[in-house]
Amino acid sequence: MLNLNYRDTKPIYIQIKDGLKKLMIGGALESDEKLPSVRELAATLAINPNTIQRAYRELETEGFVYSVSGKGTFVSAELRADEERKEILFRQFDETAEELMYLSVACETLKERLDQLRKREGKR
Repeated sequence: MLNLNYRDTKPIYIQIKDGLKKLMIGGALESDEKLPSVRELAATLAINPNTIQRAYRELETEGFVYSVSGKGTFVSAELRADEERKEILFRQFDETAEELMYLSVACETLKERLDQLRKREGKR
């Protein structure tokens, strides 16, 4: 389900958040599907439950999940239609592309990279 890299400079809670987002966007986790409880996932990954709670809280803030008191955390049904989230990602993309171009990466190289991503997504 989730792969954590303890040598990565990225904090564990962000790795969990990003991993869950990929599973949701990729369709492995479907709308209204219940996520493992904080304790279950913490036990599975052998990490502190507070780390899982932080990842879940950020996912909820970003609109990827919702909580039902006493029932658990679920994948948001409106995940794929989130225009605000798309706008945030486009801004991040623009900032990254601008920085790459500042570092003398050619536009053609960026286009090739996008083509590689499209091909890789097509294989899934």
